[in-house]
Amino acid sequence: MCSTEMAKIKTKESKASTSNSRAKPENLKNQHRKKSKKKIFWKNQVKQVKKKSQKDSKARAALPPKTPQEFSSNWKALQELLKPKATSLDESLPASQTSSKKKQATKERLVEITSAVKGGEKTIQSAEKPISDLSKRCVPSTVPKSQRTAPAKDLNQIKGDGKEHQGSRKNGNIERDIKHKKRKAEEPVKQQAPDIWFDDVDPEDIEAAIGPEAAKVARQNLGIEDKPQQSVEQALVKEEAFEGLTKAIAMDCEMVGVGPEGEDSIVARVSIVNRFGKCIYDKYVKPMEQVTDYRTAVSGIRPADLKQGELFKVVQKEVADILRGRLLVGHAVHNDLKILFLDHPKRKIRDTQKYKPFKQEVKSGRPSLKLLCEILLNVRVQTSEHSSVQDAQAAMRLYTLVRKQWEAALKDKAKAEKK
Repeated sequence: MCSTEMAKIKTKESKASTSNSRAKPENLKNQHRKKSKKKIFWKNQVKQVKKKSQKDSKARAALPPKTPQEFSSNWKALQELLKPKATSLDESLPASQTSSKKKQATKERLVEITSAVKGGEKTIQSAEKPISDLSKRCVPSTVPKSQRTAPAKDLNQIKGDGKEHQGSRKNGNIERDIKHKKRKAEEPVKQQAPDIWFDDVDPEDIEAAIGPEAAKVARQNLGIEDKPQQSVEQALVKEEAFEGLTKAIAMDCEMVGVGPEGEDSIVARVSIVNRFGKCIYDKYVKPMEQVTDYRTAVSGIRPADLKQGELFKVVQKEVADILRGRLLVGHAVHNDLKILFLDHPKRKIRDTQKYKPFKQEVKSGRPSLKLLCEILLNVRVQTSEHSSVQDAQAAMRLYTLVRKQWEAALKDKAKAEKK
């Protein structure tokens, strides 16, 4: 049994060996191909895995940790370890890149230095040496900040910095424009005065009729407010002067109304002053008719004043004696002579209302005494009740103001008439 079984097994093995030996070449090729394909496949798989891992590592390095698992207690320590690596990479860079970085750093430093200079001037001067030498070239602490200046700048660097400074210059111009607009807004707007023009009208009358604003404009047009106002006594009367009769005298009269409606006038007061404004004659006159209008608001005459007055004939004779042979000055003095029934030589009269230069000065055909004094003497008269003494003083002061020119013009006129 054993021998037969052993023989069978041997026959089977021999058959299998013969079959294997016959199929060996083809099987070997197929096996080799399969193995090579498997190797290539796994190599590709390994490469893909490596690429994915590299991409993930880069993304993780660029972004900060988000999930709690990514955080660790040694995060700061890892950052400190990475710093020296970054510095070593910068050192390994070529010299051209490092020099450009240093130039940018010097530019930024110089902009900071020049911005601190007083006045905020925008002229920037760059350093010739790199930033490492700035500490050597720094201004010593003993020199005050106002005397420190920025270093000089190369032409090549000026061209490069031009673009950077254009923005700062534009910003500076914008700031200046804003400041200028603010100043304009803060400045008070000058209101133009209305063009008000009146002919032969006293500013005081304008003030009474229209208001103070219109009177102010009228005075400005006439040039009244340019000089400070003086007191009447200082402007019209000369202190410590001669108080007697002089060759030139000024006269003025105040009148009251008589008749049914007070339209007719009679003399109520006569005042005469000498050349220096000193009063030499002043008397009230008793009325020869019943007074129906005392005109107190203008004349300043009251009934009590006339009760103590002098007779008209006495006043007329005294005034005639004073006027004889003298130069008579007055404002519309022909009315005063008419009310006194007196006459005086025309060549001996100086009427301030008819003097042409005065008319041209105040631009009026018949200027009032009040207007002449306000413009030419810078004095306000007749502000309330009139005073014949003050009116005579004002007329005399106007005459003495232009006496030389007035008398010279009359002499020339007389010479021309003789020829």
